[in-house]
Amino acid sequence: MSNQHGHTHRLDLDDASVREWDATVVGVDPERGIVLDRSAFYPGGGGQPPDQGVLLWGGVRTRIIGTTKGDDLYLVPHEEDPVPAAGTAVRGALDDERRTQLMRTHSGLHVLTGVVFRDFGALVTGGNMEPLSARMDFDLADVPPDFKDRVAEAVNAEIRTDRRITTSFLLREEAFAIPDIIRTATNLLPPDIEIVRIVDIAGLDTQADGGTHVASTALIGRMEVVKMESKGRGFRRLRVRIT
Repeated sequence: MSNQHGHTHRLDLDDASVREWDATVVGVDPERGIVLDRSAFYPGGGGQPPDQGVLLWGGVRTRIIGTTKGDDLYLVPHEEDPVPAAGTAVRGALDDERRTQLMRTHSGLHVLTGVVFRDFGALVTGGNMEPLSARMDFDLADVPPDFKDRVAEAVNAEIRTDRRITTSFLLREEAFAIPDIIRTATNLLPPDIEIVRIVDIAGLDTQADGGTHVASTALIGRMEVVKMESKGRGFRRLRVRIT
């Protein structure tokens, strides 16, 4: 989880507030996309979808509709748009509304997992998010009748507390010395990762994570627990909405 992926320095991991930046095209793969030397496009992962936006160059706009990950981060251009050649200076810009909504949603899910782990001892078994909506699955055999309401009340209390959200990088052995640093039932961290990115919600939740987040819980908004579903074998799925 370092800030470098192939030829690309990942500005999204340096500062999640970056929305516009200057960069140079270092390569173009006709099948996979455009490689920049610096990029704030979150490439997707951990349930968070990739960013969208544009590259501006020479009076031309190239829409970026996603990312392909390999040895490099390849920005996928819209099929109708021109593609800048290697060496071209470009101005990158993210779809701000989409990114900000995804950051609020992702941070909200960390509050949710922190609350469910603290109050019910349950680990995450899966999840997915879109801007302002998400699902999260927990390994939770027994739930009280008012579970959904209790979770929503506790999550929104933590959001109102305005807890700081910070990121840091630790050596793998240091990270795994922190109790419960992995909040998933299965450790999804690749074994070759030597530096682990940590997202900390002060006083509530600390976990390994590669996504983008708002700076404090108050910026999340409000979480509504829309529905709880039983998925068998003690697994519970919560569907949530951010408003």
